[in-house]
Amino acid sequence: MTHTPTHFTILTGGSRGMGLAMAQQLISKDRTLLCISRQHNPELEAQAREIGAPLLQWQQDLADTTGAAQRLRDWLELLSTSQVLSATLINNAGVLPPIGPIDVCPPEALSNALRVGLEAPMQLTAAFLRATGGWVDQGWRGPRKVLNISSGLGRTAMAAQAPYCAAKAGMDHFTRCSALDEAQSPFGARLVSLAPGVIDTDMQTQLRAGDPAHFPDRDRFVGLKEGGQLSTPQAAAAQVLARLDRANFGDLPVADVRD
Repeated sequence: MTHTPTHFTILTGGSRGMGLAMAQQLISKDRTLLCISRQHNPELEAQAREIGAPLLQWQQDLADTTGAAQRLRDWLELLSTSQVLSATLINNAGVLPPIGPIDVCPPEALSNALRVGLEAPMQLTAAFLRATGGWVDQGWRGPRKVLNISSGLGRTAMAAQAPYCAAKAGMDHFTRCSALDEAQSPFGARLVSLAPGVIDTDMQTQLRAGDPAHFPDRDRFVGLKEGGQLSTPQAAAAQVLARLDRANFGDLPVADVRD
């Protein structure tokens, strides 16, 4: 761990897709990046080593929500506030369960989607706010931010997508509630639940492969790909991270990059 004051960023789901693109763009000498994912990514390690950037990668099953949250809280509480210029949590990880009506979704897949997509962000946010709130109590005044990666499907219902839509809708609303809580403090954290647009990732591939008999919107996703309307993970990551740097980050707790 570095002893030079640095920016601390925690990112879940940073081993592939837009999460990987965000991790690649966040790696820098003046930032300690902690990636929490099921898989270790050797490309990230090589990139960080090349420029001497501090990078940590935790292999962690986010379905173990309390275990992941306690691990994060313990790590944050070990940090000295003299090391920290800013602290940011990006809840990006999510799971798309088998596509179809909720009555054909395997119970374990339904539970996993809600744990990883909603409970884990809530638990990690709670741990982050609790630990960094202790820093504030000690007189630390650096900015604290929570960026939750949501989806347009959290705001628009879609057949065959009940678990994913519910997780993202819950993410939006818990962000609203937590933003109200933090607003009660003059040094409260700023929170945003952000929809990143439609991105050419494995999730889109999974949607296009859905059974039309169970997924009436399948052709829409095929059309997005064929029409060249999907953002690259790199372009989407740049848009999302640009929001973190805005002076008005948190003024609107629920937002869309397309606004």
